[in-house]
Amino acid sequence: MGIVLVLIVLLVVVVISCVKIVPQANAYVIERLGAYRCTWSVGLHFKTPFIDKIAKKVNLKEQVADYPPQPVITKDNVTMQIDSVLFYQITDPKLYAYDIDNPMLALANLTATTLRNIIGDLDLDQTLTSREVINSKMREVLDIATDPWGIKVNRVELKNIIPPEQIREAMEKQMKAERDKRKDILEAEGSKQSQILVAEGKKESAVLEAEAAKQAEILKAEADKQAAILRAEAEKQAAILRAQGEAEAIIRLQQANADGIRAVKEAGADQAVLTMKSLDAFKAAADGQSTKIIIPSDLQGLAGLATTFSEVVNNK
Repeated sequence: MGIVLVLIVLLVVVVISCVKIVPQANAYVIERLGAYRCTWSVGLHFKTPFIDKIAKKVNLKEQVADYPPQPVITKDNVTMQIDSVLFYQITDPKLYAYDIDNPMLALANLTATTLRNIIGDLDLDQTLTSREVINSKMREVLDIATDPWGIKVNRVELKNIIPPEQIREAMEKQMKAERDKRKDILEAEGSKQSQILVAEGKKESAVLEAEAAKQAEILKAEADKQAAILRAEAEKQAAILRAQGEAEAIIRLQQANADGIRAVKEAGADQAVLTMKSLDAFKAAADGQSTKIIIPSDLQGLAGLATTFSEVVNNK
């Protein structure tokens, strides 16, 4: 009875050991009697007791290999230290398990030799300024070389490029000289631009002053012209007013004489008196600015009669 119980327990243990669950992003390589049988993917699997075994458990996630700094020599014989980071992923568990022994060591050595080969074709300046080119070339070479191993290289990055101490000091001096040169250039450009702006400002100021002087002359000429026009208008208006005043004075004088004659006539004066009043009126007119007086013919006859009468009286 005890032997049967032991056998049952052993059987249960064997059955349980033959049941395997493969987790996500993993694969198991199965061998039967030492030969490759199959690759288990994610899920529940059973193996034959004492015949099948799990030869290798493979992680299918993308993995990172960080390599320490390695000495490399550039084309111009400068030795520097470069460390790199490799991102890779196992795509074929069977090839990874059987086609190469210790694939991680092989990948590290392959990365180091590829890096030395690529840097050996570049000089110092190209190495320092061509990180993307180096990364792309390394990824391409490593991906082709590791494809038979069931490994895919997704990305390669250079972490640090460390030149020798003397090279770093020389580079720092060169950078300082370049900065000083750029500073001098910027100061010279600033001074030049300042002088240009000052000259342009003076030019614009002179132009504005000339424009202002020209405008002032134009305004002065226009003012003089307006003043002359206004003076001429004033003189014209004064002459018109003087002429109108003289005409009005003459009219009033003649009106006054006419009124006087009318008054004498209304008072019953005879023809001789009227004639004398007319002569007095012409005498007053002769005292003015007139140089020529026209006397009506009837007044001339009366004047002759008056002269004859005066002579007769005087002879008596």
